[in-house]
Order: sequence, then structure tokens, then C-alpha cells
Amino acid sequence: MKTTSNHAIQSPYVVETAGLTKRFGERTVVRGVDLRVPRGSAFGYLGPNGAGKTTLIRMLLGLTPATAGSMKLLGHPVPAQRAQALARVGAIVEEPRFLGHLTGRENLTIVAAARGSEAASRIDPALEQVGLTARANDRVKTYSLGMKQRLGIARCLLADPQLLILDEPMNGLDPAGIQEFRGFVRRFVDEGRTIVLSSHLLDEIEKTCDHVAIVDGGTIVAQGSIADLRGDGHVVFVGVDDTDRARRLLAASPAVERVVDDGETLAVTVPDARVVPDLNRRLVEAGIAVDRLELQQASLEQRFLEITTRLENAA
Repeated sequence: MKTTSNHAIQSPYVVETAGLTKRFGERTVVRGVDLRVPRGSAFGYLGPNGAGKTTLIRMLLGLTPATAGSMKLLGHPVPAQRAQALARVGAIVEEPRFLGHLTGRENLTIVAAARGSEAASRIDPALEQVGLTARANDRVKTYSLGMKQRLGIARCLLADPQLLILDEPMNGLDPAGIQEFRGFVRRFVDEGRTIVLSSHLLDEIEKTCDHVAIVDGGTIVAQGSIADLRGDGHVVFVGVDDTDRARRLLAASPAVERVVDDGETLAVTVPDARVVPDLNRRLVEAGIAVDRLELQQASLEQRFLEITTRLENAA
């Protein structure tokens, strides 16, 4: 036991899985997942609905058994040492549930009573951290979905978790709530803790997290820091009077990695921004009128589209 505890402290990862697989009958929902979540990071588990994100979380928490593979939380193997692993883990899987006829504070008081005096002393700080102090004495049945999400996080904080796992936490949040949530994530991570967010919202993961795993069809197709996954590439948004001709011309250039046509604008991925004047010259010389030429650094969304497009082409 002592060795496991030391490993839990020394490991650079708070979540480690190897070959993690889950099947329901003949359907494989999670397929051979090797996941590494660095300690002290805001980690996004990013993928479309139906990609197996919630199933993976349920396996990590011991709520459903894995078909194959192994996993550790805070250095403890799950499910063998599930109790030790979950002692410092907070989690919300799908929509958090409360007693609607009680206030937010009363709901937290019930949970704290089962955990002891230290948990009770964390109620007010937890409510403040999630921005619910002003509504703490209102009945939960009057809360919006976003407020219930925040109350769920406050409930997790009563355990003083080192690791927080949240399934689609931005569902139901308005723009102001999303901004507040980002601030909470940064404060939580700045304390040396780790947060794992599963989401299908690429833009929000990019703005909130510093590491990410991209999952598609139950398989991790890429993982690493946001900066590494974005790479050094750039995207040029090109507006022209003849998108078909421009797309063919640009796609034929060795300086272009990829061209996406959304029907109105071409998104052209280039590894080097210095090629943009030459691309513009080629279009003009071909008799194509250019009315927009906007250079941006490649986003996580564009990287995601590149990865999934390659997978579709290889299938």
C-alpha cells in the first residue's frame, strides 16, 4: 500500500489508461484508449456526441467495468483500489441531480454531513468559487441548468479534490457563465490541481484547456498540448468570385496543405505565412478576383478537421 501511495505522489499523470476498451455486445464504444492526463493541467477530452466520452468517464470512476485494458487514477489502479483513488476525485457524469425542494446550501449541507466537519467548512468557499453565493438560499427547483451545473461542481469541491472530472460541463451555460467557468478552471489548476473536461465544443476546449485528447469513434486520434496540436501552421481565408477554380488552383500548389470550401470562403492551410503573397498572385494571374485574404494561426478546430478528414480518406 505504501508503494502505491508513493507512486501516486510521484507520477506525472493523474489519469493513465492502457488499451482501455468497452464493448456492449458486439458494439465497441471505447477502443484501445491509451490516455495520459498530466498532473496540474486543464485537460480536454474532445469528440463528437457518441464518441464514447461518457463511457470512458464511467469506467474511470468504476461505474461500469472495462472489457479490456487497465487504468489508474492518482496512481491507484481502478477498480482494484477504487476507494483510495476516488477519495480525492470529484466528478459529474451527465446532468447533476439535487433535491429540488431544498436550497442549494441545504443540498450541500446534506452531502457535507456524510463527509465530516471539514467538508462543512468548505460549503461557503465552494459556493463562492462557482459564483452561487447570491442564490445559495434559493430552492434548487428555481435554478437554471447552468446553475445546477455550477452547484454540482460546488458539491465536488466539498471533498477537496486533487482531480475533477466533468462531463460536458458547459451545457446550459450562457456566455457569462462560460466566462466564469473558464476563470474557475484556471484558478483550480493554478492551485496545482487537475481538471478533465469532456466536451464536443472545440472552441471552448481550446479557450479553456492547455492539453487535449481528440477522440473519434471511441479511439484517441491525437493527444498533447493545445499548442503542439495546433502546430505552426496558418490558415488563409480567401474570398473570390469563382470558388471552384480557385480551390483547384490552390490545391495544386505544393505550398498548400489543405483547402476547405464552405460554399462562400476558402480556408487554405499553409505551413508558412510567407507564401500568401504568391498565392494571391497566382489567383490574380488566373483572372480570379480576390476580395478577401485574411491570415490566421491554425486553430484546434482546423487541426481536428485535418485529422478526421485523413481518417475518412483512409477508411
